[in-house]
Amino acid sequence: MAELEGLEFGKSDFVLLDEVTMEQFMENLRLRFEKGRIYTFIGEVVVSVNPYKQMDIYGKEVIEDYRGRELYENPPHLYAVADAAYKAMKRRAKDTCIVISGESGAGKTEASKYIMQYIAAITNPSQRAEVESVKNVLLKSNCVLEAFGNAKTNRNDNSSRFGKYMDINFNFNGDPTGGHINNYLLEKSRVVQQQEGERNFHSFYQVLRGGSDELLKSLYLQRDPAEYAYTSQGASASNNDSLCHKAVMAALKVIGFTAEEISSIYKILSTILHLVSPTLNALEDYLLIFASVFLSVCGQCCLTSTEAENARKTLLYRTVATGGGEVIEKGHNEKEASYGRDAFAKALYERLFAWIVGRINSVIEVKDYNPALHGKNTVIGVLDIYGFEIFDNNSFEQFCINYCNEKLQQLFIELILRQEQDEYQREGITWQHIEYFNNQIIVDLVEQPHKGIISILDEACLTAGKVTDTVCLDSMNKKLGQHPHYTSRKLCPADKTMEFNRDFRIRHYAGDVTYSVEGFLDKNKDPLFQDFKRLMYNSSDPVLKEMWPDGKMSITEVTKRPLTAATLFKNSIIALVDKLACKEPYYVRCIKPNEVKSSMLFDDGRCQHQVAYLGLLENVRVRRAGFAYRQPYARFLQRYKMTCEYTWPNHLMGSDQEAVEAIVNQHGFEDDVAYGHTKLFVRTPRTLFTLEQERSALIPILVLFLQKVWRGALARMRCRKLRAIYTIMAYYKCYKVKAHFWEVERRFTNVRNMADYGKSVEWPTPPAALVQFHRITQHLYRRWWARQLIKNIPPSDMAEVRAKVAALSALSGERVDWGYSRAWERDYLANAKDSPLTSTNFVRITKELKNKDQYSQILFSCSVRMLNWFNNTKDRALLITDKHIYRLEPKKHFKVQKRIPLDSVVGVSVTSGSDQMVALHTASQDDFLVHLQRGQLNPNQDRVGEMVGNFCLENNETFHLEYKLASNSKIFISLKGLKFNSLKGYCQRPGNVLLYGSVHQHF
Repeated sequence: MAELEGLEFGKSDFVLLDEVTMEQFMENLRLRFEKGRIYTFIGEVVVSVNPYKQMDIYGKEVIEDYRGRELYENPPHLYAVADAAYKAMKRRAKDTCIVISGESGAGKTEASKYIMQYIAAITNPSQRAEVESVKNVLLKSNCVLEAFGNAKTNRNDNSSRFGKYMDINFNFNGDPTGGHINNYLLEKSRVVQQQEGERNFHSFYQVLRGGSDELLKSLYLQRDPAEYAYTSQGASASNNDSLCHKAVMAALKVIGFTAEEISSIYKILSTILHLVSPTLNALEDYLLIFASVFLSVCGQCCLTSTEAENARKTLLYRTVATGGGEVIEKGHNEKEASYGRDAFAKALYERLFAWIVGRINSVIEVKDYNPALHGKNTVIGVLDIYGFEIFDNNSFEQFCINYCNEKLQQLFIELILRQEQDEYQREGITWQHIEYFNNQIIVDLVEQPHKGIISILDEACLTAGKVTDTVCLDSMNKKLGQHPHYTSRKLCPADKTMEFNRDFRIRHYAGDVTYSVEGFLDKNKDPLFQDFKRLMYNSSDPVLKEMWPDGKMSITEVTKRPLTAATLFKNSIIALVDKLACKEPYYVRCIKPNEVKSSMLFDDGRCQHQVAYLGLLENVRVRRAGFAYRQPYARFLQRYKMTCEYTWPNHLMGSDQEAVEAIVNQHGFEDDVAYGHTKLFVRTPRTLFTLEQERSALIPILVLFLQKVWRGALARMRCRKLRAIYTIMAYYKCYKVKAHFWEVERRFTNVRNMADYGKSVEWPTPPAALVQFHRITQHLYRRWWARQLIKNIPPSDMAEVRAKVAALSALSGERVDWGYSRAWERDYLANAKDSPLTSTNFVRITKELKNKDQYSQILFSCSVRMLNWFNNTKDRALLITDKHIYRLEPKKHFKVQKRIPLDSVVGVSVTSGSDQMVALHTASQDDFLVHLQRGQLNPNQDRVGEMVGNFCLENNETFHLEYKLASNSKIFISLKGLKFNSLKGYCQRPGNVLLYGSVHQHF
């Protein structure tokens, strides 16, 4: 880190100073301030000097420079400590907190805003909408809280007049899931009275100067703050009030305030402003004019939504319950009325502020959180609380604020100084003890039971009778007179800087502060007439009613005395310190360089005083004499064991300490470390940086190795599962096969005894492995079923059956009716019933042809009609034998006109209709077309199927049928393995397609 900034900017870490003296410390602080380096480290503590100007060191590029980097890798910056706290929270799942301390005007509020902005910028990389919503509410809440909780003081234009501690909750991914805000001791007395040159809370001026005309008209307000007593003192113009009001209105809507709630907020502010006019001083004016003005504006105009008569009585009278249960009304005098009015104004604003904080908490709190489902919920706390204050007139508020700073200083001493030295002693590390001031004695002076100042104040408040501030001061003088850090004018009469019976002084760690005891008891009692509480509780405005739950009690109801303001504040601060003590702290120590808010002036005396009371010099000495980093051996080994061959993946040494020594010796860092009883102590950050660099280089290799091992394990697990699956599948397949066999056997057991031999039995669906086997089985069954039918057919009918089967196979269902349902005669020309006139003559001719051509049998004979080339039809006879195809002329005693060898026929074409046309195709392309005549036996019988069947049956046996082809309305049957398309023969010739049509029409 020191190498990143040149020596001209001074030392970026005070630990690197040549000598730890106040002079060198201040010289280095001044040099860095003048060079624009407002941040400096003390180890892990950031010292911040208010530059009183805008600086370009907070942009996105700077955020990226610090994201994920170690604290010592970059120059000092708020982002470095914010990132360190975030990494510690995310890496070790440990709650952390960032404590921002310093006096008023040192820049604590701005530091807290930059830290919040950095955390918002580095989280939620996936841009999830719900996380973005939480981040927006957390950021916008700062704007609202500043408006209602900050004010201009003589030291600071934007001074926090309340303490704020915000917890930000993160999920296991490191994304913010919600948060919670605690507010401490709002300086409500500022509502009714401010010191000269100061202003009331920002919210009043923002609504007056920034509110729209319609809003101001509805609230009955004038735009000039000088018109109202509570804002007249700070009525000087401000250019930011109008812009800030718009920002606050937008922030309220983003957070989730409804329009009705926002309206109620500004009605309450208006009510407070209307409570008093700066021109009304006399009692009669106040009682008469103020009451009527307030009633007309606040009662009748519904700003408070209360009954006018009830409001009048509350302002002018006080209801008191006597011991006997009687209720009486007591009229106010001027002092009582003024006191009641101011108390009411302060209580209204205080409860409004508390309600706003509670409303924000209800929006940002983590909802439906379940550790089992959502993982560990870790927290980063950000504390922005009022700084140490020394004014010309210090009252009860300054007393509480300075007590709070004493508690935070004690925490700093406890965690940074004393615990560190105690740890060195506990671990047996050689150590030179550093002297430092322990402010426990001052804390005890304020909060010790029965002896502390708060106990004395409470005792005075509880004492019956007239107890004044002076009496209380006398009591403190008696009980605390011997305390070395307490004094008063009575105890030290020569000190004329204090007034008799008014002032007392406490020697704080940050310097001596003189307090005026006037008003201490009233502010500690914090009384408010019960009439005001009941009035607000009975309001019809739900927001007002919610703010005053204690107004529900009756006037005669006896209640327990409430705790005093000092005790409540003490308890809350103790709880805050306990909350911070259980987290890993990171500190931002803010320093105010001058009193005139100059960006050039560095007031040595003023800054030296702050350095002294903040204990920064002691912090440097402790850090310089000590070690920058310490870690238990087991945790150090777990993080860095991969950087040493003797410790990865697991060491075999006697203890974790020996393994850690092996890591340190291998890297040559033995001169920069010390070994405690349970921890390793590293002196310089450079050693740790080197280890982190080497670890970062090895992580990808280890990740790949782990991925390889895990992927192998996953592959083996998957392989075993697959093997098991395959085994189950194999057995299941066997079962399915057997089950199919069993089912087939069950269904077909009695098919022999069935009339249809099981044709009506439905086959079960086979498993995928048996599909082919199932088809073969079905084929075998059909063959068996056919055999059962055929074996009962007489041998004389078998030729006809074979012919029909051949026709069925050849026609393939393309022809609907092909005469399968009738007996086939084959030789129709020789049948006397079909051809009574020519049968005798035909029989004679066939005998002659048989003797001549030596054929064995007649396959088919029939009268046909032919079409010649001149479109003339002629009656002929067709005779098909096992040797030839004859075309005969019936009128010339069946003279042979054409003889075609059967082996020259290559195909037969028929139509798919009911006509009787047949085309015979020959190898020599001497084809002819005939139309079969039905004869007299049966005028409607189809003979095409019979001719095709007998023809194909003969050719199957002799030439082997190759295939059949369907084309449009024509069926072509190819023989001898020769492949013809469906347009062979007549269709190949020009006009034959039309010829078919004309032939069909002609026939």
